[in-house]
Amino acid sequence: MHKVRRLTTGQDALIAAAALAGGLLMLAVHGYSRWSPEWDPSLWGRLVPLAGLCSTMLLRRTAPLTGLALATPFNFADVVLGPSIATAMIYGDALYAASVYGRRRTAEWLLATTVLASLAVAAGVGIALREFPAGVVGGAVAGLVWVAPVLTAMAVREHRFRAEAERQRAEQVARLAEMDRLAAVNAERARMARELHDVVANHLSAVALHSSAVLKVRDLDRGGIERAMEVIRENSVRGLAEMRRMIGLLRDGDSADPAARPRLSELEPLVRHTARSDLSAGLEIAGEPPELSAAVELAAYRIVQESLTNALKHAGPGRAEVRVEYTRRRVVIDVLSPLGQDGSRLPGTGSGLVGMRERAVMLAGEFDAGPDGGRWRVHAELPVDQQVAEAS
Repeated sequence: MHKVRRLTTGQDALIAAAALAGGLLMLAVHGYSRWSPEWDPSLWGRLVPLAGLCSTMLLRRTAPLTGLALATPFNFADVVLGPSIATAMIYGDALYAASVYGRRRTAEWLLATTVLASLAVAAGVGIALREFPAGVVGGAVAGLVWVAPVLTAMAVREHRFRAEAERQRAEQVARLAEMDRLAAVNAERARMARELHDVVANHLSAVALHSSAVLKVRDLDRGGIERAMEVIRENSVRGLAEMRRMIGLLRDGDSADPAARPRLSELEPLVRHTARSDLSAGLEIAGEPPELSAAVELAAYRIVQESLTNALKHAGPGRAEVRVEYTRRRVVIDVLSPLGQDGSRLPGTGSGLVGMRERAVMLAGEFDAGPDGGRWRVHAELPVDQQVAEAS
């Protein structure tokens, strides 16, 4: 179904009515000129071009070029009868509307046409009256009536164009800001998910494994029970401490106590308490530990912690080996554990591997995990200089 195009707008109808009322008032007070005392058309004759010009104002917005084309003959007729102020203003409005609401090239064409017409009027009046000053005055009046509305319309168009460009730019900036905000929120959620997984899942996994061992092994000696309970207590205390650190981080942001953050110097007790009845763990440090940023230390510690937790849950009997090597540019982490033969001992979702990879990638490091011979190998390389990592 075709949409019916409106003939006019309510605002243009009011403008046309106001113009007609003003024109009638000007005719009543004889606001028009005469070419000679002998040439004095009647008011009824002057009413025709006025009514015609006012009717074309109904097309100001809906069909501005058509309105200008219809207004031009009426304006010419009014000039022949004797130009009046009202009709000159109405025709100027028709030029303005065609320049503002029409195409940009239309305004440029009208500017050139009105300038040439004004020059022609100046030359014609000067030649007809044989007076140069009269020609200048006639050209100035024609320019004021014809050229000025077109120039005003072009200025308004330019202002509207810039305002629209600024509005679009503001919308783009708002969209980019919203995208940045969502990206920051998602990054913060991912960071919180990694930290919560490492804080809760790792320590609770150790508690669950050792408490299960105490419950399942009926003839476990007193020493074995004490070792299991020591591991359970150690993981419970450390888990609570790290949960408090997480709460402080959420409340205070980066102003949380940095001393509560895990460090690579604390790997030895972490490895020592990683053990099952059929699985032990060992730690090897190679190289001189350099000064590391808190982000690198935290990431390296969490990768070792998660690797050992996975070993407790999934590895077969034997020994898990943790090796940390410090080079001039990198911290190299290798965790080797026996492959399990009977599947997972505790349920898992695989989010641990995802979290370790994310930690390494965020620092422009490398991460790989998978079977290596008869063992499961976790390999990570983290840059020593965090600023270099962020720049890359």
